[in-house]
Amino acid sequence: MNKIQYLYHFVNKYTIIGVIFLVILIISIKLLNNPKKSEKSEVIRPVHTIIVEHQLTKKSLSLTGEILAKNELDLSFRIDGKLIQRLVSIGDLVSVGQTIACIDPQDAKDNLSNAKASLNEAQSFLTLSVSNEARQKILLSKGVITNETYENALSQLQSAQAKVDGANASLNQAQNRLEYTNLQMDVAGVVTSTKAEAGEIIKAGQAIISVATNEGLDAVFNVPEQLFHNENKIENLPVEVSLSHSSSIKTIGIVREISPQADSITRTFTVKVALNNPPKELKLGSTVTGSVNLNQGSAIEIPVMALNKSGANPAVWVVDKTNNTVNLRNIKILSYTQDSIIISDGLENGEIVVIAGVNSLYQGQVVKLLEK
Repeated sequence: MNKIQYLYHFVNKYTIIGVIFLVILIISIKLLNNPKKSEKSEVIRPVHTIIVEHQLTKKSLSLTGEILAKNELDLSFRIDGKLIQRLVSIGDLVSVGQTIACIDPQDAKDNLSNAKASLNEAQSFLTLSVSNEARQKILLSKGVITNETYENALSQLQSAQAKVDGANASLNQAQNRLEYTNLQMDVAGVVTSTKAEAGEIIKAGQAIISVATNEGLDAVFNVPEQLFHNENKIENLPVEVSLSHSSSIKTIGIVREISPQADSITRTFTVKVALNNPPKELKLGSTVTGSVNLNQGSAIEIPVMALNKSGANPAVWVVDKTNNTVNLRNIKILSYTQDSIIISDGLENGEIVVIAGVNSLYQGQVVKLLEK
């Protein structure tokens, strides 16, 4: 009886196991034959997105510069000589016609005296030649002398006249050289530097002083070379110029001049900004700050948290509108701001970009857009 009971329990146990196995097998076959049900079990990730569009972007640029005169002249004597007097110093205001320096005039005076003596001699010889020519002309008409004799007298007269003309020119030159011993101002301005002292031997053309004229002020900046590679048009561009230590003192200037080539060492271009009626606090030599907004053209701006990468390249997740799947797209970044990036290439108007949770996505993943 015990053996019969044992056999009964053994058969019953394995019958239950077989039934369970059969149920599992049936469920598995149904799942395999119903893929749509399997797909429904996939997790659809909700994401925050934006719709992008191109907009005109501007870049703010600030540089430190210096206030300089629009025109600054180096003044010099036209002749050699010994500097005996310099009548102005740095910071002095000078006016038109004012004498600012003198060289020893003695040599010029001696030359003037010689020129006057030479002119007197030439004029005396001319007077004699005129009389001689007139007399010879009368004798020729009476047949007393030959044509050759008269022609000699006429030639002598012409030579005497040429000597007088030359002597007059020498006299004028000597008078000018005497005037050149005084260096006078042609324009009004302020002395910015002195380059010679009394007692020095001066050569013609050697700078004695520098004068900033009253023709206006410029704010001068050294602008980085790369700025000119972005096709920025800065000619006639308005620039806000403010005093560096007091930004409330400011004015608006216009770019009027750009150096034709970059400095060989600093690789910067010198840009001059003309200032119209600047505040009196903006003086020569003042340190100023120039601020300007440069147009960077059409670009797309997205939050910086949307940025991802594809290998070594920057990228963003773009949502496919047809099936709500995400695809990683390479982009070209133009610049960064404090909380966004400016994209110049890689995205088109109307495309949907994921802006949050970008590190948790994978290629082709189905997402749910939280924004309508």
